[in-house]
Amino acid sequence: MEIAIIAHDMKKELMAQFCIAYCGILSKHNICATAATAKYISEATGLSINKLMSGEQGGEQQVASRVAYNEIDLLLCFRDTRPDAKFNPAEHELLRMCDIYNIPVATNIATAEVIITALDRGDLDWREIVNPHSDYNKSRK
Repeated sequence: MEIAIIAHDMKKELMAQFCIAYCGILSKHNICATAATAKYISEATGLSINKLMSGEQGGEQQVASRVAYNEIDLLLCFRDTRPDAKFNPAEHELLRMCDIYNIPVATNIATAEVIITALDRGDLDWREIVNPHSDYNKSRK
């Protein structure tokens, strides 16, 4: 599966801890992440991560574009939940694109754990039908 990861500054440590806990599952899939998140997770886990642009430079738009081209199967996006956090139109558009293209999304650790364990059980294998061009899906056939 093709997994995209985004973590706002306040959530990078939590995302890294999540990826450490589920490194065994994540290592079986292709992962891309926005720049600082990719670096943070890669250093913490040793996972190979395709590094995108930073969020400020258009990383979220890159993920949204990949969603539109059916190149993402799952999004983990841990967002800043402080009451004074700014509205991010790129993030809003990304989540809207995931809704349009039926991409499973986790915006918090509880949902991420449910989705990752479902991925490990094979509950998301229906994405192979939707996204047969994924490197992961090609190698399983």
